[in-house]
Amino acid sequence: MTQTAGTGVDELRGSIGGAVFAPDDAGYDDARRVWNADIDRRPAVIVSCRTAEEVRAAIAFATTTGLEIAVRGGAHNPTGAASVDDGLVIDLSGMNQVTVDPAAKRAKVGGGALLADLDAATQAHGLAVPAGMISHTGVGGLTLGGGMGWLTRLGGLSIDDLVSARVVTADGRILRAAEDEHPELFWALRGGGGNFGVVTEFEFRLYDVGPLVQYGLLFFGLEQGPEMFRLAREVIPTLSREFNVVLGGLNAPPAPFVPEEFHFRPGYVMVVTGLGSPAAHAEVLDRVRSALPPLFEFATPMPYVALQQLLDESQRWGQHVYEKSSFLDDLTDEVIEVITEHVPVKTSPTSVNLFYRLDEAFSEPDDDATAFGGGRTPRYACFVIGVCQDPESLPAEQAWVRSFWEALTPHAISTGGYVNALGDTDQDRVRASYGKKYERLAQVKAEYDPGNVFHLNANIKPA
Repeated sequence: MTQTAGTGVDELRGSIGGAVFAPDDAGYDDARRVWNADIDRRPAVIVSCRTAEEVRAAIAFATTTGLEIAVRGGAHNPTGAASVDDGLVIDLSGMNQVTVDPAAKRAKVGGGALLADLDAATQAHGLAVPAGMISHTGVGGLTLGGGMGWLTRLGGLSIDDLVSARVVTADGRILRAAEDEHPELFWALRGGGGNFGVVTEFEFRLYDVGPLVQYGLLFFGLEQGPEMFRLAREVIPTLSREFNVVLGGLNAPPAPFVPEEFHFRPGYVMVVTGLGSPAAHAEVLDRVRSALPPLFEFATPMPYVALQQLLDESQRWGQHVYEKSSFLDDLTDEVIEVITEHVPVKTSPTSVNLFYRLDEAFSEPDDDATAFGGGRTPRYACFVIGVCQDPESLPAEQAWVRSFWEALTPHAISTGGYVNALGDTDQDRVRASYGKKYERLAQVKAEYDPGNVFHLNANIKPA
């Protein structure tokens, strides 16, 4: 810790209701841990903020002492953006309150809330926000980069359902950003990441979902991969927005619903979720299985909150992770060839390749309505995620992820990308992700963060 920072920590503690950790404090090592075990950073100070005013005090302390700022919500970003060596971490995890107005179908969500907090509060009223698929993900980071998951075909990206945000800027202002107040800032927050300030509260519109949804998982062998993807290419575009389908290449888990003979077997999955009638969901599953019988399947109604937790264990804390992503217009024969060539050669049984279908509500907003850089034409989001249990295994998985991603690149949508899953946040990749929107974002950055105080992210430099 710098001498200037060290001498001021006690004074900072006096203005913060939550804990303030320096490296010699008990609890510091727990406080600095992030989801990706490959990230091992040692901040000079970690400030657990409970209010926007405390966030303002933490920003002021950092800028006065010359410390870099990282902002921690769920600490789930693979690149470790929630931490910084020798800098200051603004930890929002204590700001995890969720207030639901069921009549207005609105929810106000603290900047440190996890999806589990959001889902529990909204599902108490049979409501939900389109968000991610892993319940220990932070609402804040997910939303600011876009936010996609099981409800994207129903309600669009998380940013499409953001009504307002409370933001603490680099100069200490506490602002409300919405269509009618600081509209350019509001535009930039919806997809521009954490570049413009610290969001301490989000307000979302809600949808009628659950409490029960229909779930179906069909598992296919490696040799069935090409036929499964061609079948998915045919079936998915015909489904109404009450359905969502996720495709993946992975090893079958040793779960109770998986026959023992298939435990850890590599293959492909088609996961079909339905928000409507059981009969309609069963009809879709029958259409798939009659065209291509799976090795095994599992179909059941389940609570929406359980659906949101299905990937929690496979994506648990403490694993070593590396990720890259692409957008694809379609599952062309050439794309399918790349997938089925690369999935079988991964070396870690916990690494995965996932495809989300983005259409229906995702494609309805005008492309310029938000800062989301990927475009709004119907497409597939492809995620290649290397996951290892020890650091020694990670280089091989990083090489697999890069090789897979590079092979997909000639077939990917050339403009735009998903900043929540870049893997590498060098300036060229960030500019390419936002495309023509980058210059407008840079203008907003120049107004609200001209000194680029918030730069530990997919960084947009001030114009």
